[in-house]
Amino acid sequence: MEPVTAPRLTTALLHGAARPEMWRVLADRLRDLDTDPAVADLLRGGPTAHPATRAELAGRLASAAATDPRLAGVLGDWAATVLEGGGRADGSGGAEGAPSGPGAGAAAVPGAPGVPGSPEAPGTTRTANAVTGAATVLGPVVQAGEVQGGVHIHVPPVPAAPPRADARQVPRQLLPDPEHFTGRTDALALLDALLPQLGARPLLTVVSGPAGVGKSSLVTRWLHGLGDRFPDGQLYADLRGHLPDGGPAAPGEILGRFLRAIGVKEVPAEPAESAALWRSHTAGLRLAVMLDNALSAAQVRPLLPSSPGSLVVVTSRRRLTALGIDGASFQQLGVLSAADAVRLLAGRIGADRVRREPEAAQEVAALCAGLPLAVSVAAARLAARPQQSLSAMAGALGGSGASRLAALSLGGEAAVRLALDASYHQLTPELARGYRRLGLPPVTVLNGPVAAAACAVGPDEGDRLLDDLAEVSLLEDLGPDDTTGLGRYRFHDLVRAHAGQLADATEEPEARRETVRRVVDHYLAAATAAEELLTPSHRSLRRDYAFPPRHRPPFDTAAGALGWLDTERFHLMAALRTAAEHGWDATAWQLADAMWPLFLRLRPYDLWVEAHVIGRAAAERAGDRRGLSRMLTSGGVGLRNAGRSDEAVAWFTEAVHGARADADRKAEAQALHGLGQSHLLAGRLDEATAYLTEALALREAIGYRRGAAMTRICLGDAALAAGRPGDALTPLAEARAALLAVPDPYDAARALALLGLALARAGARHTTGEDAETVLLRALDEFAATGSVHWRARTLDMLGESAALRGDPAAARDRYERSLALYEPVSESDAARLRTRLTELGPLP
Repeated sequence: MEPVTAPRLTTALLHGAARPEMWRVLADRLRDLDTDPAVADLLRGGPTAHPATRAELAGRLASAAATDPRLAGVLGDWAATVLEGGGRADGSGGAEGAPSGPGAGAAAVPGAPGVPGSPEAPGTTRTANAVTGAATVLGPVVQAGEVQGGVHIHVPPVPAAPPRADARQVPRQLLPDPEHFTGRTDALALLDALLPQLGARPLLTVVSGPAGVGKSSLVTRWLHGLGDRFPDGQLYADLRGHLPDGGPAAPGEILGRFLRAIGVKEVPAEPAESAALWRSHTAGLRLAVMLDNALSAAQVRPLLPSSPGSLVVVTSRRRLTALGIDGASFQQLGVLSAADAVRLLAGRIGADRVRREPEAAQEVAALCAGLPLAVSVAAARLAARPQQSLSAMAGALGGSGASRLAALSLGGEAAVRLALDASYHQLTPELARGYRRLGLPPVTVLNGPVAAAACAVGPDEGDRLLDDLAEVSLLEDLGPDDTTGLGRYRFHDLVRAHAGQLADATEEPEARRETVRRVVDHYLAAATAAEELLTPSHRSLRRDYAFPPRHRPPFDTAAGALGWLDTERFHLMAALRTAAEHGWDATAWQLADAMWPLFLRLRPYDLWVEAHVIGRAAAERAGDRRGLSRMLTSGGVGLRNAGRSDEAVAWFTEAVHGARADADRKAEAQALHGLGQSHLLAGRLDEATAYLTEALALREAIGYRRGAAMTRICLGDAALAAGRPGDALTPLAEARAALLAVPDPYDAARALALLGLALARAGARHTTGEDAETVLLRALDEFAATGSVHWRARTLDMLGESAALRGDPAAARDRYERSLALYEPVSESDAARLRTRLTELGPLP
C-alpha cells in the first residue's frame, strides 16, 4: 500500500467526489474511528458540499494519519480502492472479472501479487502485457511489460456533480475592497502578527479609533487578503453603534442574519437560543467575521463563533477593553501620517495636481486632520472640479492658523464636518436637498426606489441622485444587490448625521415628517405587492397610504418577491417601528400583515413575534377590529412556531372572543384553527381535535374550501400523533383534492406527504392503488419543485420510517441519512432525532 500523503488523498477525494457511495464509505469509517468531528462533518456534507476544502481536508487527514496507525490503514485502503482497485462501495471488491477504477482497461501486470503468473499464484499462466500502437490510455497509472508506439496518457476529467439544491453556499459578505487605500503598513503588519495564533484558539481583535479614521477600510483590506484561510466564509455586520436613530443593532438581529448565511433556515426567537445555535453550527467552521461599528462588549459577545479556526475583527470608536476577558487583542488606529494623507489625496485627484501645489496639498491634508474620510471627501470635490486649485480648497476648509490646526487635531469629527460642509456648499440645490432628505429615513442601505420615495422623484432620478452623491464621496457605493440587482449605497454614520442635522436646520418639521412617511409607505406598498404574489389568499385587508405608491415594485416574480423580502427584512422592521413611533398605527399593523410571506416562508421567529407585538398594539390604539384580529391570529402562529404555545393559546383565545363579538365567522374559524394547532404542537391531542373539529364545521358552513382543507390536514396530523393512522386517511385525502383544485401546490404536497405516512403506518394503499412509498416519493418531487427544504427533509424522514416498517433497514438508513443531511443546517432538534433513529437501526448486516 502506498503511504498516506496529502497529495494522494487530494487526488482520491477528487475522484471520490464523482462516486458519492465511496464518499459515504469514508465518512462512515471515520465516524467509527471517532476521528476529528470537523473532518467527519465535512465528509457527511457530501462530495459537492465543500469542493474548495478538499486539499485542506486531505492535509488534515494525512497529518492525523501520521500518528494514528488505525486511521492510516483506513485512509490507505480507501484511497487504493478509489484510485487503483475499484470495487463496491463497501470496499469488498468489484464483480468478478469487471474492471473498475480510473485505470480500468489497462492489462494485468505479470508478476504482481495475486495476478496469474505471479509468484503468489504458482502454476498459473503468465499474462503477456504490452501496450502498442497509437494508443490513448485513460488513467493516471499504466503498468506494462512492454510499451511501444505513440502512447498518449490522459487523466479523464472527473464529471461535475450536479448542483444540489441543499448545498451550502459559502457566504462572502465583506464590503468591497477600498479602491484608494493608502499607507497603514504598520497597522497591517500588527494584524498579520496575530495569524500564527489562528487554529489554536478563536482569534478576536478590536481595532478602535476616532470616527473617519479608516478602521473599516483597514480591516476590509486585510480580510480581503485572507480569503483562502477561511473556506467556510467571511461574514459582515454593521452593528450601528453610533446611529442617532434606530439604535445599536441587537445581537439577536445579527445572529439571525449570520445563521441564515451559513445555512440555518429556522432561527429561534430567543437570542440566547440563537447564540447557542450559532456556537454549535460554527464549532467546526473556519470563518472570518467582521463586526463593524460596535458600541459595547455586550453587543459583541453573543456573536463570537466557537471554532479555533475562526477570526473575529471588531471595529469601534471605543476601546472595548472588556473584551479582554474573551481573549481579545487591541489595536488603536491613529490618523494618517502627513505623507500618507498627501498620497491619498494624490491617488484621488492625480499626482500632477499635487506636484504643482505641494504646499497647498499638505495644507489640505493637515486641515483634514489626517482622517481618510475627510481627505476623501475633499479629494472628491477636487476631482469633480479639475480647474479648482488646491489653495482654494485649503481656503474653503477654513484657513491655516495655528490655533485652527490645533483644534482640528484634537477632534476628528470637526475635521470631517469641515470637509462635509465644504462639499455640501458646492452641491446643486437639487442634490443638496436630496442629500439632506436621505439622512432622514430609518434605513442603513439605500437604493433607487428608496431614494425616489424619499425625494418624491421618479426612479431614474433616484438612481442618478445616489450616483451623484457617491461621485463626491458623500455616499459609499456597495455595488448591486445579488437578489434584486438594485444598486446599493450607504452613508458613513458621520455623513448621515451631517445630512440629518442639515435637514433639521433647513427643512420644515412637516417636510421632514413627510420624507420619512414616503419611505415607510414605499416599504408598505412593496411588501404588499410581494404578499399578493406569494400568498394571495392572505392579501385581504385594506392598505392606507398617505402617499400612494408611484412606482412598480422592484420585482415581478414570486421568487423575486421572496428575495426582496429576505434582503429588506431589517429595513421593513425599521419602517414598522418608525410607523409605530410616529403614531401611524394603521401603517404599523398593515406592515406586519404585509410581511406574512416572509414570516411564513423564511421563519425569522424573532422578527415575526416582534412585528406582531407592535402591530397588535397599533391596531388596538387605532381601534381597528379586523386589523387586531389578523394580528392576533398571525402573531399566534408565530408564537406557536417559536415554541411559545401557551402565549399562542392566549392570543388565539382573545381572537375567538373578538371574532364572536364582531360576528365574523371566518375570523372565528381562523382563530379556532389556530387554537387547535397550538394544542396539537403542545401535545394536548384531545383539545386539539375538539378545536379543529369546530373550526372545520364553521369553515364548511361558510364555504371556505381552502380553509377547510387546511384544517383537515391538521386533523390528519392529530390522528397520526394519537396513533390512529386509519383515521387520518380520509381527511388527508380530502384536503389533498381540495388544495389541488384551489390551486395551492405547497399545501397540497403537505397533505400528500402526511397521507403517505398514514398509509405506511396503517399498512394500506391509496385509493389510486399506490403504496405508501410511491405516494411519499411523489410528495418529495413536489416539495423539490416548491423549494421547501424543511418539507423535503421531513418527507425523507417519512420514507425512512416507511422502509423500516416494511422491514428494509438498508433503505431506511439511506433515507434517514439523506434527511439528516438536509436537517443539520436548519434544525438541530430534528437532526438529533434523526441521529437517534440511525443509532436505533444499528449497523448494516
